[in-house]
Amino acid sequence: MFEVNATVSVPRDATGWRRLLAFIGPGYLVSVGYMDPGNWATDLAGGAGFGYTLLSVIMLSNLMAILLQALSARLGIATGLDLAQACRTRFPMPVTIMLWLACEAAIIACDLAEVIGTAIALQLLFGIPLLLGAVITGLDAIIVLLLMNRGFRYLEAFVIGLLVVIAACFGVQVVAAAPPVAAILRGIVPSPAILTNPGMLYVAIGIIGATVMPHNLYLHSSIVQTRAYDRTEAGRRDAIRWSTWDSTLALMLALFINAAILIVAAAAFHESGHRDVVEIAQAYRLISPLLGLGGASTLFAVALLAAGMNSTITGTLAGQIVMEGFVHLRLPHWARRMLTRGLAIVPVVVVTALYGPGGADRLLVFSQVVLSMQLPFAVIPLVLFVSDRRMMGAFAITRRMAALSWLVAGVILVLNGKLLWDMVLGNG
Repeated sequence: MFEVNATVSVPRDATGWRRLLAFIGPGYLVSVGYMDPGNWATDLAGGAGFGYTLLSVIMLSNLMAILLQALSARLGIATGLDLAQACRTRFPMPVTIMLWLACEAAIIACDLAEVIGTAIALQLLFGIPLLLGAVITGLDAIIVLLLMNRGFRYLEAFVIGLLVVIAACFGVQVVAAAPPVAAILRGIVPSPAILTNPGMLYVAIGIIGATVMPHNLYLHSSIVQTRAYDRTEAGRRDAIRWSTWDSTLALMLALFINAAILIVAAAAFHESGHRDVVEIAQAYRLISPLLGLGGASTLFAVALLAAGMNSTITGTLAGQIVMEGFVHLRLPHWARRMLTRGLAIVPVVVVTALYGPGGADRLLVFSQVVLSMQLPFAVIPLVLFVSDRRMMGAFAITRRMAALSWLVAGVILVLNGKLLWDMVLGNG
């Protein structure tokens, strides 16, 4: 990604909204990962199975995401290194290789979600068979290449446009669902049942894995450097401020969309007794009659397709950043895209052929759990770096912020440990 660093101009005399607009973009690219098709699977399962209870998990994971993405932006701007480059610089080679492989596993798991989600959307909208749809998704590298060749701002504009489409589709569905406000407010308050109910915990961990995505931390620390801010202490401090606003606003949009998916699922499926709805295609068939809105199913599928297309862009960028940063291996965008997409397409094709669409949906939820298991390998190095005054200088976070950051890392580790324990005992 070195070729796009400092290519987006920042007006020197701009203030307020004009200055924020110059920095808006990277946060929205990052937010794509927080509303990709993997989120749909976990949010649908959570809303249909447990009503509004897991809204608190979405809220918690979004707050974690806001903090971690702010730290990621701070690292990139303060040091001029993305998270992968920082790991290669500070850790021994065996540790670097282990972190790289863990991150690649996360990207492949994310790609699984993109392949399945996009293929399902193509099937629902155009009747394209799931297997053929999965293969078609491998051609998305062409879109990314065309946008990258026009400039990074075009890429950001395309992504933001699709995000607006997704938000509009779910805004209409939430209004049609007319969920009870009191139930939503109760769902925002954490419930002890989340930790004691293995099925609920499994979905909750999946939601965290789908929301706080490990490769997004690598992505954000790199693309914030596309802005041509002054590479001085004052310039970097200003850039950190505006980049944090950018990512926070973008992630609030992601919070709305994730909450909307769960709320619609709870209102349409849980309240009507369809509590076993975990498949996206099943939700598509039921959502129009249950909401009493003829176009609800079409809006649902259009939003899914937009989410899948957006996710392919950020997946391409993250894969390139990780490969370049950890091992200095640079491949053309199309080659990198085809490699990771190919690794994702194979299990989708095999599982779909053996178990049908239902197997693909279960694979989608499982991919989010895999993402969650990779989180500590990104979160711990990030918090370690931004707390290090030798590395960050004047931009190192305060002790209070470091304590909060380590608390978030600890919560992630504990939840993942509990999930592993339940899976080993066969309770998940």
